[in-house]
Amino acid sequence: MAGLELIFSTVCNATFCGTIDDNPLHDVKPVRHQLENFVNGTHLRIGTINYYPESWVERTENGTYIGRGAAFDLVHILQKKFNFTYEVVVPERNMLYSDNRPLESLIGLLGSNRIDLAAAFIPIMKNSDQFVTFSTVIDECNWMMMLRRPKESAAGSGLLAPFDENVWLLTLAAVMIYGPCLTLLTKLRSKLMPEEEDYIRLSPSFWFVYGAFIKQGTSLSPSANTTRVLFATWWLFIILLSAFYTANLTAFLTLSKFTLDIETVQDLYKKNYRWVAPEGGAVENAVKNPDEVINFLLKTVTTGRGRFLSVRDTSSFLTYVSEGAVLVQPSVTLQYLMYNDYLQKTRLGVPEAERCTFVVAPGVFMTKRRAFAYQHKSKLKSLFNPVIKRVIHSGILSHLSLRNLPDTKICPLDLQSKDRQLSNTDLLMTYYIMITGLAAALAVFLAEICLKRYIHPKSDAIHPRFRQKRPNKIEPAIFDDNRPPPYESLFGKTKGESKKKFINGREYWVIKKENGETRLIPVRSPSALLYR
Repeated sequence: MAGLELIFSTVCNATFCGTIDDNPLHDVKPVRHQLENFVNGTHLRIGTINYYPESWVERTENGTYIGRGAAFDLVHILQKKFNFTYEVVVPERNMLYSDNRPLESLIGLLGSNRIDLAAAFIPIMKNSDQFVTFSTVIDECNWMMMLRRPKESAAGSGLLAPFDENVWLLTLAAVMIYGPCLTLLTKLRSKLMPEEEDYIRLSPSFWFVYGAFIKQGTSLSPSANTTRVLFATWWLFIILLSAFYTANLTAFLTLSKFTLDIETVQDLYKKNYRWVAPEGGAVENAVKNPDEVINFLLKTVTTGRGRFLSVRDTSSFLTYVSEGAVLVQPSVTLQYLMYNDYLQKTRLGVPEAERCTFVVAPGVFMTKRRAFAYQHKSKLKSLFNPVIKRVIHSGILSHLSLRNLPDTKICPLDLQSKDRQLSNTDLLMTYYIMITGLAAALAVFLAEICLKRYIHPKSDAIHPRFRQKRPNKIEPAIFDDNRPPPYESLFGKTKGESKKKFINGREYWVIKKENGETRLIPVRSPSALLYR
């Protein structure tokens, strides 16, 4: 029960109930009461800027401003707690920091004592405490990058997608090197043991390696154990490589995760992308500050690839993102931008597959803590900070910041579409292979013509009219055991004419061999196919 009472008292004290000092069992601090009496009934000047959804203003008919957002929800809690009134003051330009005039930025108004409190989620930058005093840390915010959703994944598509570029290069190197290695090793073996089989020349070795790579057979039949081990090694390599490739290709075409070309701030710098951010905001201050980590992006600003824009409405940045630029904003702001854009497309009747036109990169641009800001030596800090701390610990402020967002993730990186239809981009490599193969065959054909007719013509060429007729039967000088034997060698040479004869109800060819032996070959039975 004590734990429940502690939780209830924490939430109650952070919102509308009295402080813990109202308990008669505790000592009442006179300094605290003096501060409460100082604020009670006073009129405060509270400044803010348009940083949707944490803070923005609405102008009334009489020209005054009304503060909105989670920042002013916290101001209302403080107002009911300490009984003060306030007016909203907006800087001339929608900026947090400015080096020119103090009236242009929110920090400038606070530093020149024109406002008492800055009600906005202000990033705590390095060396910024010399101008103002920050309150208790409200949250820790991540600045993300939003870009236009590409049509295809940056991981590639089609036949090359399953393997990394380095894997393809090493595979190509293996195909080009293994053939010469095979020739070299067999030639070394034939020199050391000349009584066994001859070495395999370079051309058959290359065609064996290439044929095995595309899972084709070979006419080579090695008899030496060394050559057989070399052949088996290459076949095992191809079997494993093709198994991995087939599995990864199937997974890529069905369950592949969509990836972006930009994932980190280093990719933004290296890949020459354009990017935009609010003028006078935390990003500009961090880029121009030499003590910050992302100061290297200052080179992109000087070359025009990085721009800081002054806009009142954050939705205006979507135009630049649609044109190919990368938007850098807090993660909650980007979620609201994508959600509002999705709702607008839904009302206009845009098809479901075309509503998520933007996507947020998974990498973090930068991370900063955020807080309210006071004047230097302000009495409001010691009075407001305990209440702000209780509100933050109770989770009220984080709930208020995300209250208008759905529970599901908005336009995620992987849309997880149910059907995966192959497109021309997936099969583009097959077209390239076909065109390259035809071009290579044509080039080899032209090279053969030039080589045989012009470079090395046959000196003993005879005109067709003077050629002698060759005999029909030519005995082979050397029998090649790599090829199957001729048909007549299976049964020997025949003499006379073969005859058909029915024996036991079946038709046979009766063939007489040279030695007088008679051989029967079935004609109509299925086993006759073995003899044809």
